[in-house]
Amino acid sequence: MSGGSDFGLVGLAVMGQNLVLNAESRGWRVSVFNRTPEVTREFVARHAGKRLVAADTLGAFVDSLARPRRVMLMVKAGSAVDAVIEQLLPLLAPGDIVIDGGNSLYADTERRSAALEARGLHYLGTGVSGGEEGARKGPSIMPGGTDAGWQAMRPIFESIAARVDGEPCVTHIGAGGAGHYVKMVHNGIEYGDMQLICEAYSLFKAAGLSADEMAAVFEQWNEGELQSYLIQITAKALAQKDPETGLPLVELILDKAGQKGTGQWTLLNAAENAVVVSTINAAVEARVLSSKKAERVAASRLLVGPAPSITGDRAALVAKVHDALYASKIVSYAQGLDLMRTMSQKKGWALDLGAIAGIWRGGCIIRARFLNRITDAYRAHPALGNLMLDPFFNGVLTRTQQAWREVVALAVSQGLPVPAFSASLAYYDSLRSERLSANLLQAQRDFFGAHTYERTDKPAGQTFHTEWPEVIG
Repeated sequence: MSGGSDFGLVGLAVMGQNLVLNAESRGWRVSVFNRTPEVTREFVARHAGKRLVAADTLGAFVDSLARPRRVMLMVKAGSAVDAVIEQLLPLLAPGDIVIDGGNSLYADTERRSAALEARGLHYLGTGVSGGEEGARKGPSIMPGGTDAGWQAMRPIFESIAARVDGEPCVTHIGAGGAGHYVKMVHNGIEYGDMQLICEAYSLFKAAGLSADEMAAVFEQWNEGELQSYLIQITAKALAQKDPETGLPLVELILDKAGQKGTGQWTLLNAAENAVVVSTINAAVEARVLSSKKAERVAASRLLVGPAPSITGDRAALVAKVHDALYASKIVSYAQGLDLMRTMSQKKGWALDLGAIAGIWRGGCIIRARFLNRITDAYRAHPALGNLMLDPFFNGVLTRTQQAWREVVALAVSQGLPVPAFSASLAYYDSLRSERLSANLLQAQRDFFGAHTYERTDKPAGQTFHTEWPEVIG
């Protein structure tokens, strides 16, 4: 082998294959390796004539790369990443760059970064969003790690990333595990987005809209302020017919949702940092409850409640659900951005939230029109504490909140679970409350545990304790 490939990729599952083809189509010569040599050979043979180099061993793979060697891993997160790195280390030299493009936990990335940098290597923990289509045509890319590693990969990343308004959807996120951390929160927001859309669907279904009618609604929404990839694919999914029965395919799909863990990681990190992500939490819990199908079927025969049946003006309902979805979506993003801002301060990452929203505009699963507004908000006010306080988003929440409240109240009265709509509204109302009921909570804590409290009529920071009356029995 000539030792001249521009970069190499390990792991030829669907995402890996499509990233390779994307890079090759941009003029890069790419070496490929898979732990099963037959997969490598078949892939290269299937794309004869392209600038692809197959390697049967990791040694041959590394030898085929120009220096500094740029090696991207697209393997399953966890121990598989560590195993490949261990095999690569004896073959690499100082200055080489290792890129983990999987959904690794950011803490693992921090550990790996420290270990490889101690050996003179650069490590980029890189979030890649967009699925199979994004990987092939242009994903959103979130690299974190050393600046030198970023500069080495920048030409390749910028060439393969999605582009919006001529700008590539990639930027250096920050040091260490910042890239994988931002991808984790991105996925948490994605959970919230998807659950909110599903709750809109359940309201429409209770109102008797057919799958085709719902598809038309989502198609219309995709032309307006709710335009997004998820709204677009929802319309297409609802319009899809099952070739076997002719029925809407969505109605034949079992209501058990899966998850790969990034949503749960987001919840754990939020709890560790005392940041509220209630919309994401509701979405994760909804998936967990959906997975308990047998338990739900049994409970449905014993637990009493209304049988949902929404009557009245359908057009008015559609308009109200639109507003409830838009308002709740803003809350979900506000919570995710607040979590990133908090971790950025804790870790010294200096995350540019406006730039991050900017690279999410194309390629990724949560790409949406209103991300332009988020970028504008942080460009105008870099120290913005909560997205909901930005004048534009504050205006949207003011305009939509009456419909939002009516939708949540309607769902509750109908016995329809709308956990993400409800959690979003509760967060909004809590944040706008100058005084909450936590004064009573503090009294309770001081009563049973002498935890003390502050007083409204005393200087902040002074604490007090009361000798409460004894409870008998």
